[in-house]
Amino acid sequence: MPDWEARFRAPRVSLPDWAEDAPHRSLFVSNATGTYELYAWDRATGEQRRATDRANGTTDGVLSPDGAWIWWFDDTDGDEFGIWRRQPFAGGPDTEAVPGLAASYPAGLALGRDGRTAVVGRSTDEDGTTIHVVAPGADAPAEIYRHRESAGVGDLSHDGTLIAIEHTEHGDAMHAALRVVRLDGSPVAELDDTKGGTEELGLEVLGFAPVTGDTRLLVGHQRRGHWEPMVWDVASGTETDLTLDLPGDVSAEWYPDGSALLIAHSFEARGDLWRYEFATGALTRVDTPRGTVSGASARPDGSVEYLWSSAAEPPVVRSTSGEVVLDPPGFTAPLSVPVEDVWVEGPGGRVHALVQRPAGASGPLPTVFEIHGGPTWHDSDAFAAGPAAWLDHGYAVVRVNYRGSTGYGREWTDALKHRVGLIELEDIAAVREWAVSSGLADPERLVLAGGSWGGFLTLLGLGTQPGAWAVGLAAVPVADYPAAYEDEMEALKALDRTLFGGSPEEVPDRYAASSPLTYVDDVKAPVHISAGLNDPRCPIRQIDNYVDRLKARDAVHEVYRYDAGHGSLVVEERIKQVALELDFVRRHLP
Repeated sequence: MPDWEARFRAPRVSLPDWAEDAPHRSLFVSNATGTYELYAWDRATGEQRRATDRANGTTDGVLSPDGAWIWWFDDTDGDEFGIWRRQPFAGGPDTEAVPGLAASYPAGLALGRDGRTAVVGRSTDEDGTTIHVVAPGADAPAEIYRHRESAGVGDLSHDGTLIAIEHTEHGDAMHAALRVVRLDGSPVAELDDTKGGTEELGLEVLGFAPVTGDTRLLVGHQRRGHWEPMVWDVASGTETDLTLDLPGDVSAEWYPDGSALLIAHSFEARGDLWRYEFATGALTRVDTPRGTVSGASARPDGSVEYLWSSAAEPPVVRSTSGEVVLDPPGFTAPLSVPVEDVWVEGPGGRVHALVQRPAGASGPLPTVFEIHGGPTWHDSDAFAAGPAAWLDHGYAVVRVNYRGSTGYGREWTDALKHRVGLIELEDIAAVREWAVSSGLADPERLVLAGGSWGGFLTLLGLGTQPGAWAVGLAAVPVADYPAAYEDEMEALKALDRTLFGGSPEEVPDRYAASSPLTYVDDVKAPVHISAGLNDPRCPIRQIDNYVDRLKARDAVHEVYRYDAGHGSLVVEERIKQVALELDFVRRHLP
């Protein structure tokens, strides 16, 4: 088996979630059978059991606080539209978790410690967002919230009496406000940083205090230009600013006794952990290796479990107690090569890029610009099988954290508006110029590639920078933006209205300027497109519109359509897609 395939096939596990009142019971995701599914793990006995088994995989699951039930979201072949089901932790039949609620896109879920209360968020094209409470003894779920704009369930208080909701009723889908209500929907408190200022600021729910009767809510805010936590007492209205002296973005969760916070810190494409003590205000670093911590959880015994990897080393679930928490069965993924940090002056400020080159290789090299999705995401010093496959075949890989990426401050993330896609490509072009002038990249053998938002930027870049790229690889892309808006899920329509300043009917020129279809006749490079037939985010019709235009002028292209949604959870399917891309580039790169 080639190393690049082995990295995909190697068994992996997610950070285990554990039941608040039964911490020996955990739920995690693994690809051990070749498809990503949910697994129940009884730590007391060591028994692990696959809880779901679906052709296209399952990753959305929640363990009830008492550890008795596994809730999982059942959609149709990856279309993200479905219902919640549940099954006993020890195994048994799946049943409809909330009878009476029709299928929808999920908009958050919170389960009560009593084992009977549930708060379910739904999103549909017809209703917008609705939130329903399933209460003990009730004949049917009660609707407590409805709005056309996007919203979601944030958390349910420890005693099950308060619900925190993130909403965008003000129409800005990138910056949420918070509302706390009782189980009957009556209001308790509101926190909205989008009002009264000249800057757009967002809030996010991080969780209620894990103590009965405690009305403190941990909240993420952007008041100092980046994400950081504060504590909001929803009963008194008191806001406690933690003022953590950490650069970059900061998130947090409670330690189980409520006396401290586990701080997750992300800065310049790497992450680490800290402990914050409420009594003293002390901030102490939790010892983790250099790389990326992609998830962490504080256990009742005070230890911290975390999922760590680097670009060179595959992921592992570790504990501050010194042990590997969850060791997946089978072989370990082959190592890859570390990343180099590069900073390039761009039109909007310094752009951070992560660069990898094959071991021992010197330039100029054929180079793949692997563009991340999101756009509110960022590439990090974390293990990724896709880039490693290119390295194994002799290509350098460059990943760009363009404007719009997270981890570099609110101003950088929010810079996309109104010139969507074109701004990101300016940053990518600046890094491309560096890659060529530095001697890393062969200017005649540059590949532009990406998935989702990265696929959108790939198609847009091939049309607006036709002389810059030799080959393009676009996976699940936006290709015809007005048509994508018509067909995509409601929450993404709200995001698009925020990014563009309106709908395609209201600002048609902005959508046209950012739509790859506008520039399709200027595309010179051979282009490979892969698309999920059931994708609700980048729907298939708008991709077909783009492909039809390529066909009409006999442009060199290939299209691969597969029966799934926005990507695949099946390992062999993912390997097939990468193999098709490798072969396409081999045949078409000069």
